[in-house]
Amino acid sequence: MSAVLRWAPVRWDAFKEMEDIGERFNRLVGRRESRRESGQETMRVADWIPTVDILEDDKEFLIKAELPEVDKKDVKVTIQQGVLTIQGERKQEKEEDGKRFHRVERSYGTFVRSFTLPEDVDESKLRAEFKDGVLMIHLPKAERPKPQAVEIKVA
Repeated sequence: MSAVLRWAPVRWDAFKEMEDIGERFNRLVGRRESRRESGQETMRVADWIPTVDILEDDKEFLIKAELPEVDKKDVKVTIQQGVLTIQGERKQEKEEDGKRFHRVERSYGTFVRSFTLPEDVDESKLRAEFKDGVLMIHLPKAERPKPQAVEIKVA
């Protein structure tokens, strides 16, 4: 005797397909993936890159980098061959007795940002300050020599 099976078409799920593509891309570029133990929620954890604003006025360039919960001693600013580099680390809190995390969405770990300096920056006068989780790097512009009029005698 043969059984009759009901035919059920396979449905294509565009969202599932996009999630699979994202997972393959993350594996390709080496990004980590984090899943909750229950398997109910998938979250992608990208490498942490602090956001910056770069401003300019007639006297200086100003780089403002957001570094929340980063200790000043964990930040290093260097200049080498016209490139300014900001590097450091945001350390992750550890679970302790009586304290457990329900969600961790912020990225942690080391970071590096590099910027090519404009030619008119006076590298010898750079200064940096760190306040309320914002690193401000002041890049004074070099004073340009003022044009001088030279009188030429016509012979």
